[in-house]
Amino acid sequence: MSGVSSQSLAVQLKRVESSRLFQIVVISIIILSAITIGAKTYDVPPLLSRALSVMDYAITYFFLAEILFRFAVCENKKRFLRDGWNLFDTLVVVGSLIPLDNADAVLIGRLLRVFRVLRLVSVVPELRSLINALLKAIPRMGYIALLMFIIFYIYGAIGSLFFANINEYLWGDVSIAMLTLFRIATFEDWTDVMYETMAVHPLSWVYYLTFIFLTAFVFLNMMVGAILDVMTAEQNASSQEQAHQERHDLAEQMNQMQAQMQRMEQLLEGKSEGNSNH
Repeated sequence: MSGVSSQSLAVQLKRVESSRLFQIVVISIIILSAITIGAKTYDVPPLLSRALSVMDYAITYFFLAEILFRFAVCENKKRFLRDGWNLFDTLVVVGSLIPLDNADAVLIGRLLRVFRVLRLVSVVPELRSLINALLKAIPRMGYIALLMFIIFYIYGAIGSLFFANINEYLWGDVSIAMLTLFRIATFEDWTDVMYETMAVHPLSWVYYLTFIFLTAFVFLNMMVGAILDVMTAEQNASSQEQAHQERHDLAEQMNQMQAQMQRMEQLLEGKSEGNSNH
């Protein structure tokens, strides 16, 4: 009976940990933590400053209790810290326990308190899936970024060769020319740069338009496409995992119902045997 009661307690705690109310409470505390961190950057009265400090410690201990609770309800505790989000939450919470009156660790403690806002990503499943998709898209994005660097370098070298005598401040060498091209790619007053070179080279508009077409349209869409592909794959994998989990839960419910039926049959057999003995 003790094993059954402990198992039912574990199931109830797991339901509490995965419940919507628990997530809302944690998200509310994270938002309160963000407000507290932002309020400390202002010049507030001493009484409010002390209240913010007390609230900060209360939030820190709440996060500690929340991490310990999640660890307690975790079925496979050895794999708890192997999850990247659990490891991140644990490091942030443990680091937030650093006392701020320690001069050597005050910067680290304050920095980790700022990172507590990022826990909102680990708590909200939708945000977590977005970050996971972004991280998995980094290899593809890396190749696109490498190709963009090659284009920037080629156009930077061409711009330095043709336009250095017009404006050495913008086109003096390859590195400066690449910074100018980055300004053009972000559309920061790029027409002023173009009109300056067109006064000497009237056909230089071809240089700018082809560069903007490649960077602002082609490569940007390639970046978006890479992220969307990974997000689609993540959503499909999540749907399959959810379907598998539903089948697993249904099988567990069937097993529990079967076990209850067997116990009822045993009880009925025991009662029938008792009546026959009488």
